[in-house]
Amino acid sequence: MQNSVLIDAGPLIALFDRDDKYHSRIIQFISSGQYCFVSTLAVLTEVTHMLDFSVNAQINFLQWVMNRGILLEEISQSDIGRIIELTKKYADRPMDFADATLIIAAEKTSIKTIISIDADFDIYRLPGKEKIKNIFSLSSP
Repeated sequence: MQNSVLIDAGPLIALFDRDDKYHSRIIQFISSGQYCFVSTLAVLTEVTHMLDFSVNAQINFLQWVMNRGILLEEISQSDIGRIIELTKKYADRPMDFADATLIIAAEKTSIKTIISIDADFDIYRLPGKEKIKNIFSLSSP
């Protein structure tokens, strides 16, 4: 997938929460149209939970996803062993389930870039100790 980038929950929450401190920056970033966003159902679950202050925000987010604002990378039962492995490896962070699914999505798709507002992805590594580059933090003013 050319120009595909993984997207974490934080920027998605900011996109649909006008009160989020990253709201304007993430709208500007996403509106550039440079990227195809890839995420997982676990991330979507986290986002809708965090948008629970507004049913309209949740619906707007889900409609955006439905209209291919995000492409979903499937996490299957056979991936649970890898999630356990990652959770043990990063137990000192600790790594949450959604983050583990993003690492698996990176492994499955070979996408090595992410948009995240969390420093966790500065720590996580792909096989071969390869880093996932956070392009949102690099675009910070």
